Amino acid sequence: MTSSPGQWRSELKGLVALAVPVVLSELGWMAQGIVDTIMVGDLGPAAIGAVALGNAVYYTPALFGFGLLLGLDTLISQAYGRNDHDDCHRWLAQGLYLAIAVTLPVMLFLHITSYSFTWFGIIPSVALPAGSYLRILNYGTLPLLIYGGVRRYLQGVGQVRVVTYTYVGANLINWFFNWVLIYGKLGFPALGVDGSALSTCIARVMMAVSLLGFAWNYERKRGHPLFHHWAGPQLGRIRLLVKLGLPAAGQMLLEVGAWNLATVAAGWVPPVPIALAAHQIVLNYASVTYMVPLGVSSSAAVAVGHATGAGDHARARRAGWLSLLLGVGFMVIAGLAFFLFPIPLIKLYTSDPLVLSMGPALLGLAAAFQIFDGMQTVCTGALRGLGETRYPMLANFFGYWVFGLPLGLTLCFVFHWGIYGLWIGLTIALVSIALLLIRRWAKDSAHIESITTSAQK
Repeated sequence: MTSSPGQWRSELKGLVALAVPVVLSELGWMAQGIVDTIMVGDLGPAAIGAVALGNAVYYTPALFGFGLLLGLDTLISQAYGRNDHDDCHRWLAQGLYLAIAVTLPVMLFLHITSYSFTWFGIIPSVALPAGSYLRILNYGTLPLLIYGGVRRYLQGVGQVRVVTYTYVGANLINWFFNWVLIYGKLGFPALGVDGSALSTCIARVMMAVSLLGFAWNYERKRGHPLFHHWAGPQLGRIRLLVKLGLPAAGQMLLEVGAWNLATVAAGWVPPVPIALAAHQIVLNYASVTYMVPLGVSSSAAVAVGHATGAGDHARARRAGWLSLLLGVGFMVIAGLAFFLFPIPLIKLYTSDPLVLSMGPALLGLAAAFQIFDGMQTVCTGALRGLGETRYPMLANFFGYWVFGLPLGLTLCFVFHWGIYGLWIGLTIALVSIALLLIRRWAKDSAHIESITTSAQK
């Protein structure tokens, strides 16, 4: 049956209503790191580099644990599409058990890793504060993963605004405690970059408690209190959650790990720490714009999952293509902004003349890959709504680790193109991943019935 223009318009309106709060939530997530970087800026380039390295190392394993919970997007949204609300509750319970189980190995790995920066040739003025920052940030891992599980649940049942409100509050708390703890205000000691890490931990505890409280109150008002019908651990469900979540986590690990390895490599590029500071500032901008298609991607997973659970395969296809239109359309605008206003954007972070001389060219490369970054991100979410999480992982492995990252490191250190060679390799990686995933979505969206049946087995 051919879809009418009215159906497309109606579903686009509904998708925007779902996507905007999720996009704002992703921006709120990113804002925490940006606030940390800006707030330590007055301490100098070494402090900026320390926060960059600490976050780079933290988010690789932490987001792997976070990514294991992404299977909840598929399972909860499809259950909600079937109007099976009790099943949504059971999946939330299993997600939280998984979050708790993965916390200890993640924290142990991060603690050991925090002492390794000097082993990789990072100068002591950056390596020592980065290690201390990472050890403190590590205490926020459990609340971060609990928050992640409850957030997937709330998005899956269409309650997305509270996630945005929670991030607004968390960022205000993070900004306030950054100001207090970094510089020693209101009678507190000046802790420098350690104060920034502690501030982030405080904000994450607030995030986890707020979402758990809202989820409990929301279900209580509907007559289905979460903790009166709380399911115990169910190994079969946890295995299915891991089956879907492990490839999604692998995809996140491969993608974030590639950029974080690039951040570590930037710490070796002369002039140190100027190249690292320029890299981190531009990466922050690229990460901010990435949050928009990432939010659209989460919305695509939910919208495609709802339609698939309801058996409306035509609506699932429309949701995926409309999500691509939203995500890529925004990235076109972002790329133009990077290209047209590089100096003012860099100056928001620093007035250091060496960083200002290096940053604009990197922003030009970031402008070049914006469309492809949006495309690959939204495709990943749309495929996840169908239950397909393995192919995006393979695409990221090929694009970054087989092709783009080795090319970038070769251009950087063998051909001596410096930080620009590293970014050229990463740009080419994003182009290749985007082309692979748009091809896969076009194929799978034409055969949703067989794809979803296979994914459920």
